Amino acid sequence: MKKVILAALNAKYIHSSLALRYLTKFQKNAERHDLEAIEFTINQRLDYILEELFQRKPDVVLFSCYLWNVEMLRELSVLLKKVMPQCVIGFGGPEVSYESEAFLRDNPAVDLIMRGEGELVMKALLEHWDTGVPQSLEQIGSLTFRKNGEIFSTAMQPPLDLSLLPFPYEDDFSDVENQIIYYESSRGCPYHCGYCLSSVEQGVRFAPLEKVLPELQKFLDANVKQVKFIDRTFNCKKSHAMAIWRYLHTHDNGVTNFHFEITADLIDQETIDFLKTVRKGLFQFEIGVQSTNPETIRAIDRNVDFASLAQVVRQIKAGDNIHQHLDLIAGLPYEDYASFARSFNDVYALQPEQLQLGFLKVLKGSMLYQRQKEYAISYRDRAPYEVLSTHELPFSDTIRLKYIEEMVETYYNSGRFLHTLAYLVPLYDSPFAFFEALSEDWVAAGNHYRPLPKLGVYDALHTFALKAEKVDQETLEQLLKFDLLLYEKPKKLPQWLIQPQDTKWQQTVNDLYHATSFLTDFLPHYADRREAMRQTHLERFLHGGKKEAVLFDYGKRDLLQNAAYTVFSEEQIHRMAAEGAKKKN
Repeated sequence: MKKVILAALNAKYIHSSLALRYLTKFQKNAERHDLEAIEFTINQRLDYILEELFQRKPDVVLFSCYLWNVEMLRELSVLLKKVMPQCVIGFGGPEVSYESEAFLRDNPAVDLIMRGEGELVMKALLEHWDTGVPQSLEQIGSLTFRKNGEIFSTAMQPPLDLSLLPFPYEDDFSDVENQIIYYESSRGCPYHCGYCLSSVEQGVRFAPLEKVLPELQKFLDANVKQVKFIDRTFNCKKSHAMAIWRYLHTHDNGVTNFHFEITADLIDQETIDFLKTVRKGLFQFEIGVQSTNPETIRAIDRNVDFASLAQVVRQIKAGDNIHQHLDLIAGLPYEDYASFARSFNDVYALQPEQLQLGFLKVLKGSMLYQRQKEYAISYRDRAPYEVLSTHELPFSDTIRLKYIEEMVETYYNSGRFLHTLAYLVPLYDSPFAFFEALSEDWVAAGNHYRPLPKLGVYDALHTFALKAEKVDQETLEQLLKFDLLLYEKPKKLPQWLIQPQDTKWQQTVNDLYHATSFLTDFLPHYADRREAMRQTHLERFLHGGKKEAVLFDYGKRDLLQNAAYTVFSEEQIHRMAAEGAKKKN
């Protein structure tokens, strides 16, 4: 019996490998063979990973390959072959499933490639190595391998019946403690978008609901924090999506969040009316817009109507109970800098909780890979094959968009500057113009090549915003202070926010936390006064010429990790503080 290691190099520790779990558990592979699954991250030293694999003395090492790890795996495979020349090294996954023969020619340390879905290939390989049935690699489908100095490829395996998929996690979820949990209820995609590998697959397959619903119940019973569905278009079949959504709504545990990638223009009014009834935080949607340029949409064969999509997004937004992440891709055909700015403004107007500004990845097997010369797409030779320039987008504009992306990530998608941005962005000609100006100021200050401390990000926005016409400094600083305190209890404030010490206010706050009405009415979830003081913060603000106080409760946070808060008038604070002072005395 050969010792086989399945290994993954995840992008971060918090990520988990769904592929490894499927391959290990499928048809009880780990029970029937000498099989071990190990997860590393790309942030660990290559020598450490090499040593860990070498110490286990495997006969075979199989790696799960993706855009984020394939370059590291190329290097690792060379080292492994040098220290264990008899060890069979295999790759699998979307990054090597296309042009696999060329990949083997370019990477002599790799012995075989499992193409496409891996479950049936893996099962056959293990049986071949341990029992000799099948007798040869030529009898195993979806395989590209070396033999006698030549490279061979077998025909693709038939698509897997998804009812055969095992539940990928341990019942107590100890194998994914503190990691993101991934789940799928379908494979394939009905669309044929030119930038995506899912377009190469034919049709969509669904796991039966009698399998899916009991498995989802396991997540609910364990009160896991978040489950991310990796279905390419979760709602492509309404009956399937609604059955799952209704089940999760009915069996909601009040804790778990479920993330779905959906196509918004497929959602009808019946579905919208239902979605408005679910608990806030139960669902989270990722919606690919990619571009609002009609010529671009036609070129990438993406049949999505933005007007319909926008209408649905607005209705979901009005429900105020589902976070929406909307995606754009820079570098698509016919989208120049000005066109991308229009796409950005169109999507920003929908006010999603996150606006992901990504860059085209020219993936082997995709339509844009096949037509790269037609669109003059220049891209990096190494993974993730990110676009450098196109007919319409010179590299100088790609650079500009890169810095705008950084500003969107830092100030919008972080969720830490919501109120400040709501004030500042309308002072500019457009949302894109605001982030463009902010990025130019960021680069001019040299912030693009040095990491800023936490408060430095606030300082940078403060310095930039004061240059804008019509900005009111007091309003700006009050909003920045509010956004800062909304995210965390302050240990230190920026210099421009530090006020002279006010011993009278400090005494008022101390008295307030002794008031029974304050603790029972607003902080009943804390065991005692001391715990309440540790987990909350009270701060004064000027609002519309009036003094107010805001109580920030860091023990209760939303999905963006912003604290719950309560606004009090100055009169309310002094009334409750008087009660507390009387109680103390």
